[in-house]
Amino acid sequence: MTTERTVSLHGAQLGELGEHLQLTFEQGHISLDAQRMILLHTTAMGALRKELIDSLGSDRARGLLTRMGYASGVRDAEMARRMLPQASGDELMLVGPQLHALEGIVNVQPVRVDIDIARGRYYGEFIWTDAYESEVHQEAFGMATEPVCWMQLGYASGYTTHVFGRPVLYREVECCARGDAQCRIIGRPHAGWSAEEIRDDLRYFRPESFAEQMIQLQTQVELLRSSLGDRVTLGDMVGQSTPFRSACELIRKAAASPVTVLLLGETGVGKEMFARGLHSVSSRAEAPFVALNCAAIPEELIESELFGVEKGAFTGAQTSRPGRFERAHGGTLFLDEVGELSASAQAKLLRVLQEGELERVGDSRTRRVDVRVVAATNVDLQEAARAGRFRNDLYYRLSVFPVRIPPLRERREDIPLLVERFLQKHSVRHGKNAVGVSDAALRALCKYAWPGNIRELENIIERGVILTPSHGRIDLPDLFPQVGIGTCAGGLAAYAPAPDDAEPQALPPLPAVTADAAVDKDVLVDDVLASGTSLDALEARLLNAAVERSDGNLTQAARLLGITRPQLAYRLKKLGGD
Repeated sequence: MTTERTVSLHGAQLGELGEHLQLTFEQGHISLDAQRMILLHTTAMGALRKELIDSLGSDRARGLLTRMGYASGVRDAEMARRMLPQASGDELMLVGPQLHALEGIVNVQPVRVDIDIARGRYYGEFIWTDAYESEVHQEAFGMATEPVCWMQLGYASGYTTHVFGRPVLYREVECCARGDAQCRIIGRPHAGWSAEEIRDDLRYFRPESFAEQMIQLQTQVELLRSSLGDRVTLGDMVGQSTPFRSACELIRKAAASPVTVLLLGETGVGKEMFARGLHSVSSRAEAPFVALNCAAIPEELIESELFGVEKGAFTGAQTSRPGRFERAHGGTLFLDEVGELSASAQAKLLRVLQEGELERVGDSRTRRVDVRVVAATNVDLQEAARAGRFRNDLYYRLSVFPVRIPPLRERREDIPLLVERFLQKHSVRHGKNAVGVSDAALRALCKYAWPGNIRELENIIERGVILTPSHGRIDLPDLFPQVGIGTCAGGLAAYAPAPDDAEPQALPPLPAVTADAAVDKDVLVDDVLASGTSLDALEARLLNAAVERSDGNLTQAARLLGITRPQLAYRLKKLGGD
């Protein structure tokens, strides 16, 4: 049976169903076909919903409410068979929406229903109006970033599954709580959805034993406590990954001497934090730590900022003032973005490093300074020196002791520790008391590629703290409020590594390309075809090579491939099976 918008139920109308509703005031009973019912204020259900989300997190609360709805839908399907014993399966299928309305949950309007139970075919599309779940969620939390009618979805899935005799799953594709004009759901048998579409939805129907989870959490806490000895700290930094440990070990070795240190790494990896950590464990810890971002100072002011300026008509300065070197005397001077220094400033910096003395701008008097210089850059100084943009002699002077700071994507096991640290920091700063992050949020944080590294992680956690109520748990929409969970999870999947339990897939090497073949595209095509490399494997190699060459920057990788960033993200998502 197929219907568009209007449905004929051959007598199974709402009024007829209502005849089975009985109120026995003397006994305090409300019953629907002998099944006891209760009347509850929607505010009470809203308070329960808020309590569940605040205490268990959105992920577990959604699962609990979905399963409650599913159980209710199955019970109503059984009741519909008893109330309408002559109704066909096709007719019973459409009684569920009317029972849902009779019970005060939601008004249901069929859009398209295609049912053939004998052949195992089902498609149901409905519009919900006056949905109580959408209302109470908005009252408690404001506008949502994802559909929130979880209990109603469970009901629709449970009712249809019982009548149809095969598992049917509904998904809410529009929801008033997130600003859509209406709530709209679509239901299909499990086989009618792709595994990718419903993988996350299905887990909300699986019962969870909270007691067992508490025992598992207790075990994890004990394991974490026993592994605290493996945690490495340096200044305000924390981590336990091998790349982080290696960098810290080099920093500690450098701290024992006055050697100049060059920190190398991407933007946001925490180079200044490592410089402060080096200072804190060195013999200069009681002296000043002074930092300067060379790229943030105009070229005409950088020398006076570094070396100071003397009062006089030549400089135009009204007062004499020391530069960063003099202010850091006896301590550490951190020069970030050192590759941006002008040629003149580079020459004067080289003199200070070699001779330990400087002249203020506009002064001829030499001043002695005792400063350890820690320089940092996210560009290739050696290449800049070869290109003539940076002095060779200064490069060799700065690179006596280079230390590579690993990007966050190489420190994934440190992410829970960093999340805990930033959570504490920003809870105090903003007067909140966030109790942690949800499992879904932590999974997403650990999968993300972090092109902005530590700085991006801290900013996202701070945003989550601000958006989460006190004593609440930060959930995925709080971390990525600009997109819904579904969108966000898809976006994160594009950056994610393979699941831990996935077998690593070895990709065949790309065929060797000679210089002539690089010019002659026809020869290149012949080489690829002769190599036996499949199109999927070739695409995977190209995508991964572009991302690696771009250091995880998808915009740059997409540019290399001649496609848009969303197209690249989609292809990576498809490749990763997420």
